[in-house]
Amino acid sequence: MSNYLKKLIVKPDSKIRLKHFDPGYHGKHESHKSALPEIEENRQKMQELQYLMYAENKHSLLIVLQGLDAGGKDGVVRHVLTGMNPSGCVSVNFKQPTPEDLAHDFLWRVHPHVPGKGSVAIFNRSHYEDVLVARVHGLVPEKVWSKRYDQINDFEQLIATENNTTILKFFLHISKEEQLARFKKRLDDPARQWKISESDYKERDYWGDYIEAFEDVLTKTSTKHTPWFIIPSNHKWFSNLSISQIIARTMEEMDMKMPQPTVNLAEIRREYHQAADEKSNRSD
Repeated sequence: MSNYLKKLIVKPDSKIRLKHFDPGYHGKHESHKSALPEIEENRQKMQELQYLMYAENKHSLLIVLQGLDAGGKDGVVRHVLTGMNPSGCVSVNFKQPTPEDLAHDFLWRVHPHVPGKGSVAIFNRSHYEDVLVARVHGLVPEKVWSKRYDQINDFEQLIATENNTTILKFFLHISKEEQLARFKKRLDDPARQWKISESDYKERDYWGDYIEAFEDVLTKTSTKHTPWFIIPSNHKWFSNLSISQIIARTMEEMDMKMPQPTVNLAEIRREYHQAADEKSNRSD
């Protein structure tokens, strides 16, 4: 079994050029059917480990999903992360900032959604939009967005050390041809047409600019404690497989333990048996 935790990680100080990464890579599996048993095994592990995380209440997990339009972010949330209990897991989608957001620093709107101990948060798009869209469309000057890489690193280091939060960041890497094919499926499928945006094809004109922006993000913000993973995503099932494996293995490495009871079990058992005996006597 391939170890995608090691294979797909962006090592710190790497100089990333996405043309060197094949978005069509799919490992040893040739189809969704072949990969499905492994995906389901990973889902089961995640479910068990999330319960343990919730019970132990010492760790938290932040999952960041980024990618170009139609990269499959929503699908990852739906297919992979539905194995988690929603009482301990929340998905947040950072869209265009509001006027109130813009009146503060760019991380102001992000911090309230960072997971507390015992919980998991999924950022479907994230604070990285402020060095992607903001850069590509010139929403702020270069002297502003160029400082944000270090600010993001400091922010992530803060929550990793102060709140014992493990951060996993996934870039869903698709080809320009695959993106167009997915746009066509949206046009042809009434169940997907709601996803169509007027900006879909306009944004394709900035493909090269977005690739350069993502390359800088991957190069400058993949650290030892908050790594990026480049996920080949032309095959959606491979995204589900690799991401679910990375999450499950990372959670296993947290070495979480079920907490000890906080009550006197002998006393609780005595009270239970007393109540059971009283019920039995009333029945007689």
